[in-house]
Amino acid sequence: MQQSPKVGICPCCHRRTRLTVHHLIPKKMHRRKRFKKQYSKAALNEGIAVCRQCHNGIHRFYSEMELAQRFGSLSALKNDPTLANYFAWVAKQRIRVE
Repeated sequence: MQQSPKVGICPCCHRRTRLTVHHLIPKKMHRRKRFKKQYSKAALNEGIAVCRQCHNGIHRFYSEMELAQRFGSLSALKNDPTLANYFAWVAKQRIRVE
């Protein structure tokens, strides 16, 4: 996985801001046999660069297990109605300078 840029466009809320890495298969799940068998090491370490607010929302609405089972791609995250509403709300928020 490439390291995310420090500043860029968040693919969820489309704001230009600092980005963090969200592992599509949460790191907590990497040690479980089911995920070790189902995914290669490269797939387990795959991530996307998202802003902190979107990243927090992803983890607020779903458990690590739900994220690993149902949201293994950016399109899955963006197509979820709950997250889509949250991302739309975040898009209207001012960017916090941390």
